[in-house]
Amino acid sequence: MVDTYKHKGQRIKLVEELIKQGITDKKVLTAISKVPRHLFMDPGYDKLAYENKAFAIGSGQTISQPYTVAFQSQLLGIEKGEKVLEIGTGSGYQTAILVELGANVFTIERQKELYLKSQSLLNQLGYHPQFFYGDGYKGKASYSPFDKIIVTAGAPYIPEELQKQLTIGGILVIPVGDSVSQTMFSIVRLAKSEYQNTSFGEFLFVPLLEGKQ
Repeated sequence: MVDTYKHKGQRIKLVEELIKQGITDKKVLTAISKVPRHLFMDPGYDKLAYENKAFAIGSGQTISQPYTVAFQSQLLGIEKGEKVLEIGTGSGYQTAILVELGANVFTIERQKELYLKSQSLLNQLGYHPQFFYGDGYKGKASYSPFDKIIVTAGAPYIPEELQKQLTIGGILVIPVGDSVSQTMFSIVRLAKSEYQNTSFGEFLFVPLLEGKQ
């Protein structure tokens, strides 16, 4: 669990790259500069950990490109103390960013191996979200409503159940599309049955799988 000066310097360069790509939220950039991404990856990837790329983490999943993590986090506009539901814990890297932003995080992972691994790592690093193992399509109604919901896998459609678990004024950020590419959406709940959808270009995620516990 070593975080060297070299790693910290690499994060500074990564932040500079993200700024050039249009990330402007200073809280998000600060979080990126603090979270040791290399610890969320296989040791063999250590020299590549701060490249602005996605990498495999096992179980058919990836750790998202830092730009994607920053972009989704910026769209959420998290305020300290907000309840945030994350669909797809994965490596736990995005989870750590959400905690650094001051969110009260509830995170769901359907791959048992990743669920156990990310839970152990995040706790070791001092990040303590609430972890759940199960189907992300269903959200977590018993803990709703949430101020923000983030989906970190490509969904073929927008799950109605997730929209219903938002507070009025709450935001759902989700990539929607097929296995080739997805469009990023920000969905704001304006009223009980009224939502405003805004699209933000194409991204590529692993698929969000439904039904398996």
